[in-house]
Amino acid sequence: MKSFATLITACIVAVWIGAIALIAIQNATPVTLRFLTFQMIEIPFGLVIAFSIMIGIIGSAIAQPLLGFSSSQNDED
Repeated sequence: MKSFATLITACIVAVWIGAIALIAIQNATPVTLRFLTFQMIEIPFGLVIAFSIMIGIIGSAIAQPLLGFSSSQNDED
């Protein structure tokens, strides 16, 4: 059953990567990011989406152990 879950996870990741690549190709228009008074250089929209997803994945991977979420169910005895 664990191999089936791994297969499903790999398929989901593959679909996300394909969607990001498709959006990046179709949206090559440069955008300027602004935060309060700070302004970045112009970068392609697809790259902004890719970085946002990467930061989200890394952030959730860091937050899971810190918040006590785990995939094991050994705590329910």
